Amino acid sequence: MRTYSFLTVFLWTCIFHMIHVMPSQKRTNKHSSSGRLTELSENDGKTLHRTKRGWMWNQFFLLEEYTGPDTQYVGKLHTDQDKGDGNLKYILTGDGAGSLFIIDENTGDIHAAKKLDREEKSLYVLRAKAIDRKTGRQVEPESEFIIKIHDINDNEPKFTKDIYTASIPEMSRVGTSVIQVTATDADDANYGNSAKVVYSILQGQPYFSVDPETGVIKTALPDMSRENREQYQVVIQAKDMGGQMGGLSGTTTVNITLTDVNDNPPRFPQSTYQFSSPESAPPGTRLGRIKANDPDVGENAEIEYSISSGDGSDMFDIVTDKDTQEGIIIVKKQLDFESKMLYTLRVEATNMHPDPRFLQLGPFKDTALLKISVEDIDEPPVFSRPWYLIEVDEDVKEGSIIGQVVAQDPDRTKNAIKYSVDRHTDLDRVFNIYSGNGSLFISKPLDREETPWHNITIIATEINNPKQSSQIPVFIRILDINDHAPEFSKYYETFVCENAKAGQLIQTVSAVDKDEPPRGHRFFFELVPEFAVHPNFSIVDNKDNTAGIMTRRNGYSRSKISTYLLPIIIFDNDYPIQSSTGTLTIRVCACDSWGNMQSCNAEALLFPAGLSTGALVAILLCIIILLVLVVLFTALKRQRKKEPLIISKDDVRDNIVTYNDEGGGEEDTQAFDIGTLRNPEAREESKMRRDVIPETIFQIRRTAPLWENIDVQDFIHRRLKENDLDPAAPPYDSLATYAYEGNDSIANSLSSLESLTTDGNQDYDYLSDWGPRFKKLADMYGGEDSDRD
Repeated sequence: MRTYSFLTVFLWTCIFHMIHVMPSQKRTNKHSSSGRLTELSENDGKTLHRTKRGWMWNQFFLLEEYTGPDTQYVGKLHTDQDKGDGNLKYILTGDGAGSLFIIDENTGDIHAAKKLDREEKSLYVLRAKAIDRKTGRQVEPESEFIIKIHDINDNEPKFTKDIYTASIPEMSRVGTSVIQVTATDADDANYGNSAKVVYSILQGQPYFSVDPETGVIKTALPDMSRENREQYQVVIQAKDMGGQMGGLSGTTTVNITLTDVNDNPPRFPQSTYQFSSPESAPPGTRLGRIKANDPDVGENAEIEYSISSGDGSDMFDIVTDKDTQEGIIIVKKQLDFESKMLYTLRVEATNMHPDPRFLQLGPFKDTALLKISVEDIDEPPVFSRPWYLIEVDEDVKEGSIIGQVVAQDPDRTKNAIKYSVDRHTDLDRVFNIYSGNGSLFISKPLDREETPWHNITIIATEINNPKQSSQIPVFIRILDINDHAPEFSKYYETFVCENAKAGQLIQTVSAVDKDEPPRGHRFFFELVPEFAVHPNFSIVDNKDNTAGIMTRRNGYSRSKISTYLLPIIIFDNDYPIQSSTGTLTIRVCACDSWGNMQSCNAEALLFPAGLSTGALVAILLCIIILLVLVVLFTALKRQRKKEPLIISKDDVRDNIVTYNDEGGGEEDTQAFDIGTLRNPEAREESKMRRDVIPETIFQIRRTAPLWENIDVQDFIHRRLKENDLDPAAPPYDSLATYAYEGNDSIANSLSSLESLTTDGNQDYDYLSDWGPRFKKLADMYGGEDSDRD
């Protein structure tokens, strides 16, 4: 804000002009007297006379922002050498000379040509000299002087910011500092009060105040609540001249925000809440939300919900939604309408970050009553157990009841229940159930050794509402009955040496049993009663489910008995006792002195001497010689040259080759593989001849694959066309054979097999019309005297 007063400016201009300009002229008169200095020059010895400068100025002062109609008079330059005859000329140089400051070269009067601003430049340094117009020589040496610009109050205070932003916690005490504002004045602080700033508040009372000297804004009211009002706009004024009338001023705006503190407890908007839930709601189901209001914000408004008391604290739970600060009611356990229909809970909402300064305001929590009603629904039957285990002996008779499952309708109506077996779990239909009472019975015989466990599923269904059903697993364990006799663990066959001694162990046998007695297996071994006192062998039970076979005499003879069959009875110790008889085969063998078996064949006795080593070597040499002869014969046969088919080109009779075998035609599948003709991929890749170097190396041409069921005739035609167009194909000493004969031929049959049946000679003159390819054939058969020749 800028305040202009024409009267004030006029008075200041007059006062400064009177004080600074006039006395300066008086002070310059002190130096108007002239003085002479006499000096002796070292060069010419003449006496020189120097006149002391008598400039009529000292220091000039000028007011800024002059607004008069004429130019502002600054001062006058004058020297005692000026006789007033106009011979002297005054010249002004330096800051602003000629532009800001103009001098009258005749009189030396200086004027300011423009309005000056002290804030832009407060001091001007100029130089003045006086010269003789006629000679151009300086009558006085150049001298320097200063023009000072005196300040006037032409600048209002300006704040460092146009808008200030500050914050302060709510409920702060009176006098709490908020922010400090600063204003500066461009006027001269060392001259008068133009730059002396005083602060005051124009808007924002009675909430805030400002220190007039420092500009610090403070709170003026106690217990200002953010919840009542959060934003304040304060206008601060800075005024110069010490705040006196006529001073210039500037303003700024300060936006002050009250920050939140936790000074408000949470409060439920209502004291009682009602919720309902179906009894089938699974644990984790959300029933609804409740919210306690807290006027605070941020972490000061964070609330934690909990169940403080009630008869449903174990059935329900409440969790806090961190985003919305709501309490979510959740089902904790499975509900049952028949057991309890209404639950009452006391829910508590508590601030998580209480402020100790405001605890005296009361507890920062609130409670509300929560009532939850359970709704009845039609539920499926419920079994008395989560699963059933039934044990049954494997020898139980068919139709026997082995156990019972029980289910009931949990609803108040108590609908009747029927039972059934899930046949996907009992494909063999071994078990069945009475639909009325849930009794399980056997439909087929059981065998523990085949299936020791049966896992079936029982279904209970409401008769009036078949959609309501439930299932329960039933585990049936088959108990073992001693119904299997023990037997040898494997087939045993051993030998005894002819030179064996009495009491020698020749074999250890063991047994197995499919049954599993609870006390473990225990087997006993005995010889059959007929062999209880066996003259040749005995058995010894080792008490560890094994038995040893011992010899009872010295020496055995293969010539008399080559094989012994020893029957052994094996008993178990369970009830009823089961036994079986196993037979051990014992062969009599020839052994060396260390007991190692050499031969057990009885035929070896006929050739006791055997073949000598020399005889064996002779036999091997004969075999080797025969093999060498066979190899040589085969090699010579491969190297033998074959006789040419045609011995002489002139002998036409030798060119006729007769074959006695006749092909079977296309239906003869044994002569060739028709699949090879149909599968072009199976044929061998085209190869160049090794005995003739082709003139040009051609690229191997790959033919397109044919359909699997292509006609053989069409296939051969395609192959003929490919060979005709292929430059790398035969005819250099190559023969292409195809298995298809064709339908008809205009040449009819060329065979001479039927020539004997004709009475006259056959006419072959038409062969001459077939071209040069058939010329040889026409010469052979076409001539009349060919046969005679």
